[in-house]
Amino acid sequence: MQFSDILGQDYIKNHLVKSALSGRIPHAQLFVGPEGCGTLAMAIAYAQFVLCTNQGQENNGGNESCNLKFQSLSHPDLHFVYPNVANDDVKTKPKSADFIVDWREFVSQNPYGSLFDWHKHLGVQNKQGMIRVEDASDILKALSLKSYEGGYKIMIVWMVEKMNIEASNKLLKLLEEPPEKTLFLLIAENEEDIIQTIRSRCQVIHFGALPEAEISKALKINYFLNESSASKVAHQAQGNYNKALHIVKNDAEDFPFEKWFVVWVRAAFSAKKNASAIQDLISWSEEIAGLGREGQKQFLNYCIVMFRQALMHNYETKKLVYVEPQVENFSLDKFAPFVNGNNINAIFNELSDAIYHIERNGNAKIILTDLSIKLTRLIHKT
Repeated sequence: MQFSDILGQDYIKNHLVKSALSGRIPHAQLFVGPEGCGTLAMAIAYAQFVLCTNQGQENNGGNESCNLKFQSLSHPDLHFVYPNVANDDVKTKPKSADFIVDWREFVSQNPYGSLFDWHKHLGVQNKQGMIRVEDASDILKALSLKSYEGGYKIMIVWMVEKMNIEASNKLLKLLEEPPEKTLFLLIAENEEDIIQTIRSRCQVIHFGALPEAEISKALKINYFLNESSASKVAHQAQGNYNKALHIVKNDAEDFPFEKWFVVWVRAAFSAKKNASAIQDLISWSEEIAGLGREGQKQFLNYCIVMFRQALMHNYETKKLVYVEPQVENFSLDKFAPFVNGNNINAIFNELSDAIYHIERNGNAKIILTDLSIKLTRLIHKT
């Protein structure tokens, strides 16, 4: 992975290169940033720079055989840990090593991919991935051995906030007393979900969302979009290159979030005068409950975005509106007046509570039905 292949984040690239060249490499670093900003890509490029003793922004000039191993992510001193779940092949006690072939394929295809994309790649999007104590034990074993090439051993832990308490405590002991020449690169989207004792032992580097210009430029180069199309997609992506790729590839049909959202708000709106609409809301709740927990959380986060966009439209801050609904007879012009300062906080709170309870294995049908009934009241609050 070349630093030049990573969109934006120039300040962080320079910082990492300078620290490595000067020999000041903190043993534990936490890369925090939103989806699609390049944290994983940066961690891999940085690991290559350190392990291959490269020079400069092109990430070459060092050990060429080492650089070749990074093309397939198969360097023996580079280790990965990531959320995983049991499937048809691994029925009990799954760990990252069981999915390493899938992982290398996934990262090679799109190093900006999300956790939801990873679950889809594994075919388990109806489950919640986790980093368990089996992975923590593997980390301990891998780092207790001498490095193959006599230099650093690097452990990249992706989505570290998905690590359970037992695994976190085991990792904490390693961070407190790390083996010699060991580098931990922890990657997270939600810093607050990581236990404080781990966060306090890491140098934290915050990544920002990508500028529209960077995304637009990449789309023109990699997907041959014209200026107008690239700018439009970049605006809709809101700093998330992974989202931009999904828009370009038009693969949103797998989960028609917009259609489900429109069905939901229409049923909630009509329920005030039409009692039979409650049955529509119950049917809707059952359909969404069938997505699996990761799909449910993705959809509810999509709903938060839609309500926020409606609020921006209602308050005539059109420059901040990037959603362009495609569902027939639905437009933000008609919907926006029902989202305002009197109900938006309550709607956000209810959606956030629903995500919280779903993440903690609450009954999805009950959670979504309760959310729907509350929306029938809130959407008429003006």
